[in-house]
Amino acid sequence: MSDKTGPPERHAGADLAQHVWLWPFEATRLMLDTYWQWFADRAQRPEDEAPLPWTTPNRGALQLPSMRLVDFSRSAEGRPLLVCAPYALHRSVIADFAPGHSLVEVLRNAGVTRLYLTDWRSATSEMRHFSIDTYLAELNVAVDEIGPPVDLAGLCQGGWLSLLYAARFPGKVRRLVLAGSPIDISVPSQIAKMVVSLPQPGFEVLARQGDGIISGANMLQLWSMPLTLKDAEAALQRNLTGSETGRALRDRFERWNRETLDLPGTYYLQVTDWIFRQNRIAHGDFVALGRAVDLAEVKVPVFLLAADNDIVVPRDQALATTRLLGTPPAWQERATEPCGHLGLFMGCKALNNSWRRIARWLQADIGDASEAPRMSA
Repeated sequence: MSDKTGPPERHAGADLAQHVWLWPFEATRLMLDTYWQWFADRAQRPEDEAPLPWTTPNRGALQLPSMRLVDFSRSAEGRPLLVCAPYALHRSVIADFAPGHSLVEVLRNAGVTRLYLTDWRSATSEMRHFSIDTYLAELNVAVDEIGPPVDLAGLCQGGWLSLLYAARFPGKVRRLVLAGSPIDISVPSQIAKMVVSLPQPGFEVLARQGDGIISGANMLQLWSMPLTLKDAEAALQRNLTGSETGRALRDRFERWNRETLDLPGTYYLQVTDWIFRQNRIAHGDFVALGRAVDLAEVKVPVFLLAADNDIVVPRDQALATTRLLGTPPAWQERATEPCGHLGLFMGCKALNNSWRRIARWLQADIGDASEAPRMSA
């Protein structure tokens, strides 16, 4: 149950995280009680409903087993930015949701001319053994296709994947953005507490029941309450009833929520155990593609973005990453937004404030780490 004693905006953020949270851990808790009914009443997209289209014109730059690399570039010139979207319950269209609510749109308009996005594929039976290493390896193929070094922006789960990549391939990342990203799980969050409170064999049951696949549709149907108007307005940071445009946005948000992704069981079990239970990344115990990862070796300029009302990745957790990195203080930037988790990625205020600042930071000449002045908000 969400806390109802705080301000209204906190209530909205808590409800949103509870009902449409990108990570399916709360659904896991419910499924442990009801998994015998797993295949009885599946929530599916209506048969005549086409996949939600992208907002911004693009082309497919690369087709890989785990993802489609989407090219939103306006020019062949300029420093490349790769946005690493979350691979969780919903599609990567979260980064290009709608006009006025598109991270891709904001970055392009702010001067990022070469822009790419990881469009993760829903897991099939052939993908059931895909692991974190699989996604790191294919992210590496995408970076090589673009041409390193790249700027890398990780959203939520895409943040810890981006950080692991930057640590494993330090010469291939020029600057790093981590937005609402769970890295050091020792800093409390409801998600981390939930995972730790459940035995790992319970998660293994889920993978076995799905023949090695974690079903996004089944997880979505187990939410205790339907998505509300307040949830959508909290995510998009605007009124959705006062105009035809607002109502269309609400309909689009509901469609986005219905379009779920399935996850490989191997990957899911590694995330719940290695990332959230053992906290291997922060503890320095993570082995990525055969090599131990040392975050102190990550010395590239980094920008951390957090949300004040985020119960999924609380502000203190999102910002705690700086103390783990070897990046000099002069090359560290941070910002917080007065919103919940999804508001960081599709909220009109967050996009036009912090993300425009991030675009300027990506294009700025930072200079020497010992002398560079910090950018003002």
